[in-house]
Amino acid sequence: MGTDDPGVGRPAGAVPVTPPVTVTVRAGSTVDTYVFHRRTTVVVGRAADCGIRVDDGQRRVSRRHCQLDIDPPNVRVRDLGSRHGTHLNGRPVDGERHLSAGDEVRIGPATLRVTLPDDGTREAAAGPEDTGATPAGTTPTTPDTGTPGPDRGRALPVLVSAAADGAPGLDDFTDHRVLREIGRGGHSVVYLARHEPSGRLVALKTLLADRAVDPAARDAFRREIACTRGLRHRNVVALHSGGAADDAFFFTSEYCPGGSVAEFVARRGGRLTADEAVPITLDALDALAYAHRAELAVVLADGRTEIAHGLVHRDVTPQNLLLATGPDGEVITKVADFGLAKAFEKAGLSGHTGTGAIGGSIAFQARAQLIDYKYARPEVDLWAVTACLYWMLTGATPRDFPVGVDPVAVVLRTRPVPVRQRLGTVPPRLAGVIDQMLVDQPRVTATTATELADALRQAR
Repeated sequence: MGTDDPGVGRPAGAVPVTPPVTVTVRAGSTVDTYVFHRRTTVVVGRAADCGIRVDDGQRRVSRRHCQLDIDPPNVRVRDLGSRHGTHLNGRPVDGERHLSAGDEVRIGPATLRVTLPDDGTREAAAGPEDTGATPAGTTPTTPDTGTPGPDRGRALPVLVSAAADGAPGLDDFTDHRVLREIGRGGHSVVYLARHEPSGRLVALKTLLADRAVDPAARDAFRREIACTRGLRHRNVVALHSGGAADDAFFFTSEYCPGGSVAEFVARRGGRLTADEAVPITLDALDALAYAHRAELAVVLADGRTEIAHGLVHRDVTPQNLLLATGPDGEVITKVADFGLAKAFEKAGLSGHTGTGAIGGSIAFQARAQLIDYKYARPEVDLWAVTACLYWMLTGATPRDFPVGVDPVAVVLRTRPVPVRQRLGTVPPRLAGVIDQMLVDQPRVTATTATELADALRQAR
């Protein structure tokens, strides 16, 4: 059994960029083989929407039993709170486990055998990883796991040294003077900087790769910056420039002195009124409506240019909604980090698996996004911005995440709590729109950012 999905196989005759990972599934007399050439996340279980479906007929395999996070040539497995457990080489999987060539994963009566290329490029350590970068003015959302990570602060001196040595592609970097640090994330540090030629204040984000950087990956990151610079909208944080040297990367963007919506809510005591929260949401929806239909010129690896239609953010959270001041003194909400954190990971620079990439913001992600992260459609952004509205109004996320329970399993197996069960004073019509939009089983309610904005305005 195979597929031509870009993340789960490759048509005959194509040359893979990285050595593939093969997963052989044996259930009784049935043997299926899956070949993965690119980074992806696959849910294994007996539900029809699982990427690898295993149905033993006796329900010893849960509907969504476990998840494989594949970043060739690396693979991790995590149990999703299955009834009978996931076992790696005979031992129960607790949390997330790194797989080695020849490892055997058992779920019920079925066996998954992983074949990995023995090319010396696999990661040496396995363990929980933190999330991607944090935009200017925000605070990290990932709990401290105690796992050592890359020295994020080292990126700036690497860039400074490379620029002093005349490294190509850093002319924009040398035009900036760093003033102070204003935020940190999993692989990043964000600084307030001044663009000396113009005197403009900007947010300068530096990122440090945790593995050797292939020149092609560095070029892919630069191409993504060039693409994302094409986004120009009142409610989108503008990207100015970017570049890389060795294992250090940077980009500069519009500075939003009001900080994040997460910080604003904290200053207001943990909740906002509907009159405060809905306008923030409408600004974010204006940005998403624009991005979802934007036409962007994408430079391919061979130098050719093609037009891409629409951009899905996939990480809309209160930390990625920033506050700025308009020309008339009004407060404007802007959506930050379109594409850049994803570009860092797509280029293979963060070392993240699918779960690592989404862990910090999982409370604001729809079920469909976990099942098919790479090919998430615009409606997952609409679910996320509605979850942000829910959180602003109630101080709670749509789903409960009990301590000790795998958050991925929570999203896959539970439904959002109706918003008026959290806070009975939420206006009924507004609550109706929120609850309808947060339905994500079997799928997110099909709509557009403009339609959702209209529904919220009518509900007010």
